Amino acid sequence: MAFDLAARLAERRAADLYRQRPLLETPQGPQVVVDGQPLLAFCSNDYLGLANHPEVIAAWQAGAERWGVGGGASHLVIGHSTPHHAVEEALAELTGRPRALLFSTGYMANLGAITALVGQGDTVLQDRLNHASLLDGGLLSGARFSRYLHNDAASLASRLDKAVGNTLVVTDGVFSMDGDLADLPALAKVARSRGAWLMVDDAHGVGTLGAQGGGIVEHYGLGIDDVPVLIGTLGKACGTSGAFVAGSEELIEALVQFARPYIYTTSQPPALACATLKSLELLRRETWRREHLAALIQQFREGAEQIGLQLLDSPTPIQPILIGDSAQALRLSRMLRERGLLVTAIRPPTVPVGSARLRVTLSAAHSEAQVQLLLNALAECYPQLEAADA
Repeated sequence: MAFDLAARLAERRAADLYRQRPLLETPQGPQVVVDGQPLLAFCSNDYLGLANHPEVIAAWQAGAERWGVGGGASHLVIGHSTPHHAVEEALAELTGRPRALLFSTGYMANLGAITALVGQGDTVLQDRLNHASLLDGGLLSGARFSRYLHNDAASLASRLDKAVGNTLVVTDGVFSMDGDLADLPALAKVARSRGAWLMVDDAHGVGTLGAQGGGIVEHYGLGIDDVPVLIGTLGKACGTSGAFVAGSEELIEALVQFARPYIYTTSQPPALACATLKSLELLRRETWRREHLAALIQQFREGAEQIGLQLLDSPTPIQPILIGDSAQALRLSRMLRERGLLVTAIRPPTVPVGSARLRVTLSAAHSEAQVQLLLNALAECYPQLEAADA
């Protein structure tokens, strides 16, 4: 039987779930040109506004002059350069851990860590709303795989009581579609009481949370005994690309030996590592970025409440506006775009059926005036959406 891809695509279109790639014609920033249209964007994960920072660009250019443009080989052959090593040392310092290991992508870091730590005869327990890369890692590991209720330590405890072998508890730090924080103190307490390890993917927390930008673990004042395995990405608040795992000396050495996505891939360009070093310096030095971002989050939430928007409980730059119906979420996104604003509609299967939403993301590069423009447009468009749905 032939693959009937046309039918699958038609079915997705009919359900208002078809996804298309917007063509970005400018660098990342609040003001962009997408598909030929100038827009004010509220959908980038460049939370601190570093992706187009002149110092980061200059560091990349200088790195290319010094190191060329390719990694050349895997880290274990001849691809592990001085800039890569320097980034790992800086990330270990940022997270307060003995060592860190650089991966080319967040997806690879999650798959590599989980599959290196557990396998057949072991158990992996994950939050129901975890990122797809974490779920894929659990499934590919061969371990017994179960999902506990979202952010529910009691649900986790009941599953831990049935766990066998080495047990890894896995959670996002900041949940990417809801913007809420994992209850790490409660999860860590339950995991430690059962002899399990807690792994946290803090892709959206590193750089935005914690006094020094160390992420959700710093935010809660926890340590390596509470969260033995910490994942972070560099393509969001850091504004570059890649990911890392931070932990003990033994953890990092084990990943070097057993994490297949690390072992069997070419290292990222050394020039990229040079850029990341500069972005990490800016992340720690320019604390005003986190302060300004926090003020914008408060401004948006207060304004959205006055409009009557249904927000989720998020203290982070991720501010979802819950709509429910996929077609309606698309309609609101189009209405905003007609007014020069780019806010992406998020639909199943990325989020559960009936929970389509507009995912507003704020950046330190936004101004208060720009956030107010978004609120004004929402105040105009949202009542029209409700009237049409009545």
